[in-house]
Amino acid sequence: MPPWDVVAGSWTLNWAAVCLLGPAAILYARGLARAHQRGVRWPVWRSLSFYALGLGSFAVLSFGFPGVYSHDLRWVFTLKITGYLFVVPLLVGLGKPLTLARATLGPAGVARLEAFLGHRLMRLLGNTIIAALLGLTLFTVFLTPLFYPLRTSPVADVLVTVVVPLMGLLMTVPIIEEGAKAAVNALIVVEFIFVFIELVLDAVPGIMMRMVPQIFDGATVGLLNHPGWMPNPLRDQQLAGDLLWFVAEIVDLPLLILMFVRFSRSDQREARSFDRLSDDQLAELTREHLANRRDHDGRTATGPAVGSAHPRQGSPSIGDGGPVR
Repeated sequence: MPPWDVVAGSWTLNWAAVCLLGPAAILYARGLARAHQRGVRWPVWRSLSFYALGLGSFAVLSFGFPGVYSHDLRWVFTLKITGYLFVVPLLVGLGKPLTLARATLGPAGVARLEAFLGHRLMRLLGNTIIAALLGLTLFTVFLTPLFYPLRTSPVADVLVTVVVPLMGLLMTVPIIEEGAKAAVNALIVVEFIFVFIELVLDAVPGIMMRMVPQIFDGATVGLLNHPGWMPNPLRDQQLAGDLLWFVAEIVDLPLLILMFVRFSRSDQREARSFDRLSDDQLAELTREHLANRRDHDGRTATGPAVGSAHPRQGSPSIGDGGPVR
């Protein structure tokens, strides 16, 4: 493992990270300023969470030790990827940036924001199931020769810095943010089950990297003149597997708790919507439901509907006053 002076003294400049950090910090600051102007009370701890924990962790992963050595060491690259995908989005989400935007943008700005979030592509990418599948696909690449160019290519580094945190935000924001995604309880339950299964499967690449005595990316030659604390390629892969396995298991708990909270809030909203209805409105809603159910049963039946006679038969239907046979 690296000594502490190497961890604390390793810094680099990642322009892709700068291009994300700058606009994010400025936009959130503008939201805080507008909230102050409009008399909206915004919790200080949410602002600290967004800047210090969310953007701060992203900066450490991009500019610090992980940013310097992720090209050379598999376990450091794994630390960077899992931090981008799981840790940074959760900490950024604590700042509730979408909630702040909805409270301060005004009607026109909120309409543009909702139009952007409601776009077909954003709805697809923001679906919890799709986002979880993208994460599983990314970790599966660790078991292929593509893992080497993914962690060493400058172009791949830019894509990882931009795309992976956005994937994590798409997966966590619908769970954390109130009103970010309206879904019925049945769909939330399906997503809950699927995300639980997917988060368990995330540990499979880590287990294979730890247990299989084979270097998956094919890079068997260590760095020339590397420091003594750097592991050999096989040990490097085993450490990466340990880290991925650990993170994939630990991150299950907060995500599943957040999904359970989201289900509870959706259930409460549904209950409040029914409580606001009058007795006549509830009766009308029940009649419409029963009528739709009867129509559906009549369309899906294989034979004639119950209570009606075939046109070629002379027997009257029930309720027409004729005899019942």
